[in-house]
Amino acid sequence: MALGPQIPNLGAIPAEGPACLTLVGVGPGDPDLLTVAAVRAIQAADRVAYPVAREGAEGMAAAIANRWITPEQLRLPLLFPMVAEAAPRVAAWHAAADALAAAVAAGERVVLLCEGDVSLFASSSYVQLALRRRHPGCPLRLIPGVPAVCAAAAAAAGSGMAWPLALQSEGLLIRPTPETPAELLQLLERAAGDGTVLALLKLGHRWSWVRPLLAARGLLEGALFAQRVGWPDQLVAPAAVVPATEQPYFSLLLIRQGWPDVLP
Repeated sequence: MALGPQIPNLGAIPAEGPACLTLVGVGPGDPDLLTVAAVRAIQAADRVAYPVAREGAEGMAAAIANRWITPEQLRLPLLFPMVAEAAPRVAAWHAAADALAAAVAAGERVVLLCEGDVSLFASSSYVQLALRRRHPGCPLRLIPGVPAVCAAAAAAAGSGMAWPLALQSEGLLIRPTPETPAELLQLLERAAGDGTVLALLKLGHRWSWVRPLLAARGLLEGALFAQRVGWPDQLVAPAAVVPATEQPYFSLLLIRQGWPDVLP
């Protein structure tokens, strides 16, 4: 009996496979969180590309995957400026897509490393869109990575804090931290109304006003703070113990406003 369209088994890139581009999620920071598929793709690559915020920088994704990158492999740092203006970012995505497609066209197997997952708030997603518009014939595959929100919940459990991301019929809403208290209040009310756990990324300097807002609503005790998950200086703690001072850009918050009726 036919079961619908068959999905090809891409598997891992063989050691002598054809030229292609693979977007590889390397997880939030801990090299041990790379998937087997990610490691195999990196090891089989002729060229390893990775984002950098400025010329000469190593890049966080490259640092995470460094143990699997050999001196024989070519490196391709791609500049993705962290600016608010659209034009420099669009130009960077186009330049990256052109450079990656050119390497594949020259017969190379190329990987583009991406911190976290390749499809969740990722620079590689914009590169993927640029490739499909500018170089639609470039062979492309994606290998997902562990998102920081999942790693944070797991790290909490390892520290004695039971923090499942979502249970039963609960929803999970992942958003960048809003810029204003009014926007955050709207998100909190929406999440409370439909039983959704709220994950706020890129907390940074906003924590100075987010913490007192959560305290005023009695939500600090049900929130988990995580900073630089997977890195040596990782901090995962109840939000109530974290002071209302500016935090690093790679900080996140998990907010639970209730629990399902049926629990162990």
